Amino acid sequence: MFPDFGTPLRDAANAAIDWLIITHGNSFDVVSDALLGAFLFVELPLRAMPPWAVLLVVAVLAFAASRKILLTLVCTGGMWLLGALGVWDEAMQSLAIVLVSVGVCAIFGVPLGIAMAKSAMVRRLLSPVLDLMQTIPSFVYLIPVAMLLGLGKVPAILATVVYALPPLIRLTDLGLRLIEQELLEAADAFGATAMQRLVSVELPLAAPNILQGINQTTMMALAMVVIASMVGAPGLGQTVLEGLQRADVGKGLIGGLSIVLLAIVLDRITQAFGTRRLTSRGDDTK
Repeated sequence: MFPDFGTPLRDAANAAIDWLIITHGNSFDVVSDALLGAFLFVELPLRAMPPWAVLLVVAVLAFAASRKILLTLVCTGGMWLLGALGVWDEAMQSLAIVLVSVGVCAIFGVPLGIAMAKSAMVRRLLSPVLDLMQTIPSFVYLIPVAMLLGLGKVPAILATVVYALPPLIRLTDLGLRLIEQELLEAADAFGATAMQRLVSVELPLAAPNILQGINQTTMMALAMVVIASMVGAPGLGQTVLEGLQRADVGKGLIGGLSIVLLAIVLDRITQAFGTRRLTSRGDDTK
């Protein structure tokens, strides 16, 4: 009754992965080593720092972002609870994965968002790709990533990047396209080049949207913690996974609650930076 499209598609996908491994295996090793080096550069200091130093850094960041004592206490208290729950080391590992993933997303997401804002053709090409990245189940691309890069931290970072990248691209594009045309014409009237206008006018004006994109990317990266643990990523996701495998409700609850606490801290700090930027922009335009 139905033609067999599934078998040829499955065979073609398997053949493509085999070809990539055979012909470009060394290139994937270079990428893997670079990502692993970046991860260790972030993870080792986080795990080596005494907890009080991490709490101090969080308090300084929270206050610098919000200028509010209450929010600073909430963020610092949330991090303190991670230690009280006995998952401090796991939380630092998850935080390192999130920070590296968000950094990679920023490196690629902001330029791609700028390209989408500047070119209608790029927007038409990237939009379906971003839709696919946001809708395809994570387990679908975890399989080839694990085959190409093995199990561990690197495939977890790449899978997180694929899942968390689209919001930053879309919001960067949106922020640039929402800039009032009169401001761009004023920059042109003063003789600014395209690069000068982008760096000095467009990006500062679009900064609130870009920061909101970073906030959304951070939250989506943290949402991948549990799924990433299934390919060997350490951290809070591993705690939840072990609770599921051992039917240990308490351990799973602690892992899930810890992820929520970490999400609250990161969300409040990044939101505060975006809100302050938006407020300062409104003051400057008055």
